[in-house]
This record gives sequence, C-alpha cells and structure tokens, in this order.
Amino acid sequence: MKNIRNFCIIAHIDHGKSTLADRLLEHTKTISERDMMNQVLDDMDLEREKGITIKSHAIQMEYVLNGNKYIFNLIDTPGHVDFSYEVSRALAACEGALLLVDATQGIQAQTISNLYLALENDLEIIPVINKIDMDGAMIPEVRDQIIDLIGCKDEDILLASGKSGIGIEEILEAIVKRIPAPTGNETAPLQALIFDSVFNSFRGIIAYFRVYNGTIKKGDKIKFINTGQEYFADEVGVLGMGMKPTKDVKAGDVGYIITGIKNAKEVKVGDTITLPENPGKSIKGFEEVKPMVFAGIFPVVTEDFEELRDCMEKLQLNDASLTFELETSQALGFGFRCGFLGLLHMEIIQERLEREFNQTVITTVPNVSFSAYTTKGEKIIVNNPGQMPDTTKLERVEEPFIRAQIITQSDYTGNIMTLCLGKRGILTNQTYITPTRVELTFEMPLTEIVFDFYDKLKSQTRGYASFDYTPLDYRESDIVKMDILLNGDKVDALSALIHRSRAQDFGRKLCEKLKELLPRQQFQIAIQAAVGAKVLARENISAMRKDVTAKCYGGDISRKRKLLEKQKEGKKRMRQIGNVEVPQEAFLAVLKLD
Repeated sequence: MKNIRNFCIIAHIDHGKSTLADRLLEHTKTISERDMMNQVLDDMDLEREKGITIKSHAIQMEYVLNGNKYIFNLIDTPGHVDFSYEVSRALAACEGALLLVDATQGIQAQTISNLYLALENDLEIIPVINKIDMDGAMIPEVRDQIIDLIGCKDEDILLASGKSGIGIEEILEAIVKRIPAPTGNETAPLQALIFDSVFNSFRGIIAYFRVYNGTIKKGDKIKFINTGQEYFADEVGVLGMGMKPTKDVKAGDVGYIITGIKNAKEVKVGDTITLPENPGKSIKGFEEVKPMVFAGIFPVVTEDFEELRDCMEKLQLNDASLTFELETSQALGFGFRCGFLGLLHMEIIQERLEREFNQTVITTVPNVSFSAYTTKGEKIIVNNPGQMPDTTKLERVEEPFIRAQIITQSDYTGNIMTLCLGKRGILTNQTYITPTRVELTFEMPLTEIVFDFYDKLKSQTRGYASFDYTPLDYRESDIVKMDILLNGDKVDALSALIHRSRAQDFGRKLCEKLKELLPRQQFQIAIQAAVGAKVLARENISAMRKDVTAKCYGGDISRKRKLLEKQKEGKKRMRQIGNVEVPQEAFLAVLKLD
C-alpha cells in the first residue's frame, strides 16, 4: 500500500487539466500511441464539442521511480462552477491534488474555491504553473500569486506545459515524494466509499469506489450500508483505459464493482460498501447536494412519461447533483420538477437526455426556491410559481442570497459594479490581488444570476472576469407572482416569480415576445401580464378575417353593416369557446428575454 498514490487535478476552466492528464497517461505508457487523442478522458460527445469536462474520470497508471513500481489513481475533475459537486466527490477519494494555474491568466475565482475544497479535505497540494511555453506567460507574477494564496515556498512550485510535455517527469516525481500514501488496514472490516456510478445496459449498474479499510474479493457477499441491501460481487477490478477485472481490490485502492443491480434507486453516491458477516462502520459520505436552479422537464408526448422517468433515474446515477420530483402542469401534463446546480448544468442535462436517451423534452422557465410565510406563521418552500400562496394570506417572502466572487482586471471594475448593482447586488469587499487584478465580492439575490448574468459579465469584461458563488442565506424581499393570461386564461407554464420593481418591464417584454410567436387565430387573442388582479401589460393579436362584404357591390349601407355585425357575433362566440395553442418556442423565448 505504501506504493499507491491517489490524487486529482483541480483548476479553473480552461487551465489545461485534461491536457495535462493526457501527458501523464502518455508518459506512464498507460495508453498506446495508437489510441491517443486530445482530452482522452473526456469520453462524452458533449465534452468534446464544448471543450469542457463535465464528469470526473478516474484512471489507474503505473510509474517506476528508482526501481520501485508505484500505482497512481488519477481523477480528472471539471472546472466549471456548475460541476463543483463532481470536484468535491473526487477530492473525497484522494490524498493529494495538483493545483494547476494558467501562466497567461493567473489565479481565477474557481482556482480559489477548488483550493479551499481541497484544504477542507486535508489534501496535500502540489502547485503547478501550466502553459509556460505560451507567448503571454507571466511566470514571476503567477508565482507570487500562488505563494500569497497557499503560503508555499518558491521551490515547491513546478513549471509545466501540458501541450508540449515540459515538466511532466518532475510532476510524477513530486507526486511520489510529496503526496502521502493512503492509510488503511487490509485485514480490518471492509469500508469502501462509492464516489460515482454509471449505468450499463448489459451489465446493470457499475459502482466506482475507494477502499479505506479491508479487501473486497470477487464473489464476496457485500452490503450497502445506507440502503441495507445485500448483493454478490460478480466482478471487481481497477479502472485503466477500460475496466480491468482483478481477483480483489485492497485498502487504499480505487476500483469498480458489478453486482448486476438494475434498479437505479439501490445505488447511492456516498454510500459505504461492507461485508455483512464482518461489517465496518459507515464512512461520512458527501453532504447532500443543494440545487440552485429549478425548472420543470416535461415529455412532449404525455404517454412518454414513464420512459422519461427511467431515463432520469439512469442519468441521476451518472450525475449525482441532479435532483427531481414529480410535478403536474395544466398546460404540459405530467413531468418532473428538477433541481440543477446552475444554468449550464441544466443545458447539459437537457442535451444528454436528447442524445443518450433520445428524449425530446420541454423545459419550463428556470427559477430558484423561495420561502413564503403565511399570516398564520406557516413556512412554505416555493419551488415553482404554482405553489405561491394567495397574496391575502401572505405575510412575507424570503429569497436566497449568494456571495459572488469576481476576479478581473482593474480596467473593468466600473463595468462590473454597474452590472452587479443593477442586479440588486451589494458590494461587500474589494481587494487588489496584484496592482492590475482586483477581487470584488458582492452579496446578490440568486434570482438575478439565474438568467443571463454570466453572459453579460463575460461581454462586459471581454472574457477577462472569472466568477464563483456560494450560497449565503434567505432574506426578505418584495417578490410577486406574475401570470400570463391568454384571453383571460392563465398559462401556468409561463408564470414567473419576480421582484416587484422588475415586474412591469419584464411583463411588457414578455407580452411583445409572445405576440410575435403565437400564431394568429380566427378570433382576437389578448395577451396580458398580471400581478394579482392588476394588469401590467397587454398586447392584442388581431383575428384573421374573411372579407364578408366582398359580394356587396353598390346597394344600401345597411346590407354591409348587417353582414359585419353577423361576423362580429360569430367572432365573439368563437373567442369564448376557442382555445389558444402555445408553441414550444414560446416557453423557450422567456429564457432569452434581454
């Protein structure tokens, strides 16, 4: 066990984690030259297209130093703030971390938050400055930033380039010398922590685990402590480029187990595996994930509901930060209320449902959860506008606030201030990391960030700002429910919870947008945005009309008037019984309002 090293790579988005992992795999000859490609661990099409890592990937490598053979278990982690739960799970399975910093960009918001996650887990940190061969590399400045942040010595910082392979040997040596070997006892009762799982349509659910104590052998009878279920280990093994079956997996190692489980509910990430005849204690798993953004996901055809439920459960296995519960909507039928860690996460889930499971779904307007207090003193958690109590029974509404950390160049401070204060933010701190880089801390309502905050931040700073947030608390706020009425009927899927100061502006834009998108009918359609009984905005879509007076040439005016009156009566009756079809584009348009 003294020759095992478990470590992961953490960094901000685009600082070169996956490329460095490629070089490590190449250097240790874990992967043949024939199979080599860029970002070899990112095995999802989506990850390749977007150039981001979405899932953590575990892989085992062998490395020889001074005649001793070492086994490395590497976990490559995502960098985006929406996938920080993946990072926290990867850290729980490791003893050390490579902290990568891009030599051209320096320390960014996500670097800091991932570093704090690693320090909470008592990991040994190896700082690495990556991309040192690029033209704009500022090695001395970045060195100083790292020393300020971690308090390490100058000689502890390694210089490397993932693209050209500079410094890879030094990194591998540092892993052996600096990262501690895992502690644990191979003969103690079995304790293994599940940190990820995937669904395989031929073999059932495959769980990835890290063994802390004891040994797990092929054919053992095992028990999952949280669910209390018992199974036989049909196959255990380690994770190379593929899965490599072995006789056993011992303390300190990372491996996988196949037990033939088909039901997704029986495997929980963060559960502990043990042996029923000699049980070990449950390991403290991961804290429950707190979703930030909620949206409804509905099948386009109501009959596909059960199929969608299966797909959601299989997807949840592979993405433990997705939470969902049943929901019904008058407009869309049966579906799910899903919790996501952010808008990118929501987009990825929608894409994965379409690609991996061929499910076409309708997604409603994303929102956050509020706490509503009634006049009787009851507290109601409001996840969607339909759960909001009537205004007459409502005493106050509290909305979630976050602490936003923005790191940028000092030239853009003014732009960021304007943006954040316009989004009801409160500036709490401003510190200069270096003379040209500033860190701004705001307290902001989460509602304001859900829609387009990230895009606007990037465009206001020409892509030079990095953004990270952590939840704070709930604070009282003037939140109202805005309904959209079509000919007096509410469309529940278009309702939104919004701050009173924004309601009129938002309502007007939404009505204008719907006027463009709704097809014309034989009768007039009135589109209204209302808060309670007060209508804030209105647009009319005029009826398609037949020219009934075309056959009257000359003659008396009363003849024409009679025909027009008759048509008017017909239109009125039609409007009472006609219902308005809302196309899918209308639901999506709400997301893209400027």
